[in-house]
Amino acid sequence: MQNSRGHILWVDDEIHHLKPHILFLEDKGYSLTQVANGQDAIALAGQNDFDLVLLDQSMPGMDGLETLAELKKIRSSMPVIMITKTEDEWLMDEAITGQIEQFLIKPVNPSQIFMACKQTLEQIKLQSEKATSDYLKEFQKIEERLRDKLDHNDWWELYNRLVDWQIKFDTYKDTGLGSILVEQITSCNREFVHFIESNYVNWMQTDHRPTLSVDVFPKYVKPILDKGEKVCLLVVDCMRHDQFKSIMALLDPFFNIDVDYKFSLLPTATPYSRNAIFCGLFPDEMIRKYPEQARDMETHATSLNRHEKHFLQDQLNRHGLQNKTLHYHKIWAVDEGIKFQNRIKDYIQQDVLALVVNFVDILAHKSSQSDVLKEMIPDESGYRTAVKSWLEHSWLLKVLKKLSENNFTVILTSDHGSIRVQHHVMVSADREASTGVRYKYGRNLNTKEKNALVIKEPEKYRLPSLGPQPSYLVAKDDIYFVYPNQAHKYQTKFKNSFQHGGISMEEMMVPVAIMKGRG
Repeated sequence: MQNSRGHILWVDDEIHHLKPHILFLEDKGYSLTQVANGQDAIALAGQNDFDLVLLDQSMPGMDGLETLAELKKIRSSMPVIMITKTEDEWLMDEAITGQIEQFLIKPVNPSQIFMACKQTLEQIKLQSEKATSDYLKEFQKIEERLRDKLDHNDWWELYNRLVDWQIKFDTYKDTGLGSILVEQITSCNREFVHFIESNYVNWMQTDHRPTLSVDVFPKYVKPILDKGEKVCLLVVDCMRHDQFKSIMALLDPFFNIDVDYKFSLLPTATPYSRNAIFCGLFPDEMIRKYPEQARDMETHATSLNRHEKHFLQDQLNRHGLQNKTLHYHKIWAVDEGIKFQNRIKDYIQQDVLALVVNFVDILAHKSSQSDVLKEMIPDESGYRTAVKSWLEHSWLLKVLKKLSENNFTVILTSDHGSIRVQHHVMVSADREASTGVRYKYGRNLNTKEKNALVIKEPEKYRLPSLGPQPSYLVAKDDIYFVYPNQAHKYQTKFKNSFQHGGISMEEMMVPVAIMKGRG
């Protein structure tokens, strides 16, 4: 049984020689699990939530540094004390960057080990207690803020504060306040829905509005090109703001980063919000200018974003930038990304590099189809960890480093985010209606208005009228749509999965990072 003072995993190939140290720690109130190699440590760390790891650097096979990297993949906040024979420079670097809490030089006596464990764990406890106290104060401030009349900047500021707490609680999981934060975000989303219902139509009719998907190119990309500089427009499909914040530390060595934001168009889905980025037009304008897009949407074509390169070239031309060279690339799979990385020398010769990366979106959609992925990504924290781990080991980070070295400015954004859906709602619709989980369009759509924004006049929302008497349903809060036929099957399939298309802070408020290469 785990001792209240802390559960320690000790990894050392000579663990059998450390019996006096172990007995001393146990006598001081700690519980110890002992392993003699890195592989066993990794296996145990995946099954147990250790409070601290004591890790020997010099082990045969997988050494301490390799083991450390794998342990951090399992839980990045897991505290580690490294024990080494020499004062290696890399070890100091790891300590500085936060990969390890302390390092000890052999030989060490039991008292040294005890003091290091005590200091580390008590520091973490104090930090956790402070985080608890700070959030309880913040909780009340946010609740009071919700009573005010908030504009779009206020909502971004509030959402940003909530995201900061999400990431902080990734580190301090034992505060017991994670569930309260989830409830507060849910409460904020209910108010956010009211805000969107009251303001969105007005945004569609005026230039006095927050930055929207259609504004990304003229606001962020064009000014860079006007200065004669090179730019990469990087759209990571379905990337949420909390996911972006979790990867900023990986990008910071290569870029000076300023973070702005935009609102995704409704529905928060690729045919509307992503196409709007590339063509700079609202959906109703888009189908008038590009009839082929209307045909694709009416027939529910497999790909509703296959014209993005054409859209972007037209947008360049409209802004008098037809002399700028353009390369567009959409990447779905790892091998395609590696091919792109291998040819980056060719692509950096272009004035405009447009890159769409679908990994985060695929991860969201696949989570509803795989029990394994549901276990790997059970919640928002797991999703953040998965995205960070992917980028850290991906071809994309290598590409971004190369862009930085070649003085590119990268505009990193997304078309929309996603939300973990919890509550199903029955809808009725014609057979030809679209199949989305968070939004639908077609004829004779019907559900309760408390569950969805019911759009019977698409033109007010700058949405295309697809077919006779079209209407749209856009889900509110954490709702997902199911049909009465086989309802139970789809409830089981989609509950707790990450979906998009509806109205929530997570789906609509998307970061725009202006990243200037450090050269």
